Amino acid sequence: MKNDPNKILRYTPFERANHWLAAISFILLALSGLAFFHPAFYPLTQLFGGGVWTRILHPFIGVLMCLSFGVMFFNYRKLNVMTPADREWLSHVREMVDGDDRHMPEAGKFNGGQKLLFWLLVASMALLVLSGIVIWRSYFAFLFPAAVIRLASVVHAVAATVMIALIIFHIYAAIWTKESIDAMLYGHVRRAWAKQHHTAWFRQMMGGDK
Repeated sequence: MKNDPNKILRYTPFERANHWLAAISFILLALSGLAFFHPAFYPLTQLFGGGVWTRILHPFIGVLMCLSFGVMFFNYRKLNVMTPADREWLSHVREMVDGDDRHMPEAGKFNGGQKLLFWLLVASMALLVLSGIVIWRSYFAFLFPAAVIRLASVVHAVAATVMIALIIFHIYAAIWTKESIDAMLYGHVRRAWAKQHHTAWFRQMMGGDK
């Protein structure tokens, strides 16, 4: 595939491996977190060896996801800076969903929707990390008063709910935009797809106007 003249590299092996590390960590965190969110979900603790192990493992998996997400943040933060073109892209989303993309401005490696999702995930992740530290009983909770711990618990639950919703939307959008999943599985996309959906990035990769 690397030598296929009709393909273009979108994600390196390292980027893909780190993405899937974050994805697997997220799934484990969602399952273990839900197990303590409501008694109806408590049976999920059996996936982790019981309630005690679930409570022990959850924050450590969180550290792993935080590190993985941190790598993505530093790799993609500049590529996700919002531009006037991105705001225009967002203003025409409804038309695009209806099948009319005539007014969509050229997108870079990431379009306006992807950039908005990126920053919402960054904000959610920051809240999860900060609140998670406060409620991590074994190491940090004793440093904070009960009122702060209660507030952090609420923030953690809300931020987790928001992140789960964002990830579900991310998966839906990836399925809806053909080749997005292939890009994260195999690294390459068709040049025609890149030119259609990420025109500015395609030209940059090709070294000029195409």
